[in-house]
Amino acid sequence: QVQLVESGGGLVQAGGSLKLSCVASGRTVSSYVMAWFRQAPGKEREFVAAISWNGGNTRYTYSLKGRFTISRDNAKNTVYLQMNSLKPEDTAVYSCAAKNDFGQYNSYSSYEYWGQGTQVTVSS
Repeated sequence: QVQLVESGGGLVQAGGSLKLSCVASGRTVSSYVMAWFRQAPGKEREFVAAISWNGGNTRYTYSLKGRFTISRDNAKNTVYLQMNSLKPEDTAVYSCAAKNDFGQYNSYSSYEYWGQGTQVTVSS
């Protein structure tokens, strides 16, 4: 079993930055694909970014590429999401997820483990 705990969310003004962290426990996730998804009120869960086990392969939802950066530190069992130039429409609960292969990386149903999420609110 893998437990994922996100942190780093909060309230930020438009144009600001936040860095989310997701720490894994229970077993090492160094061989796992890690991803971030988000869900805004009244909207479906949306893929944000994914990263391969060694960080060599990353994918982003097109509209966020350039503003968001996913990274990982396997020694710390942690994945990060650096979010810059935040906009009010980025307001959502951000959750990290893990699975053991890169196939269907943007499909939330393919992920085996999930964190509880952290709230990000961007004010205008």
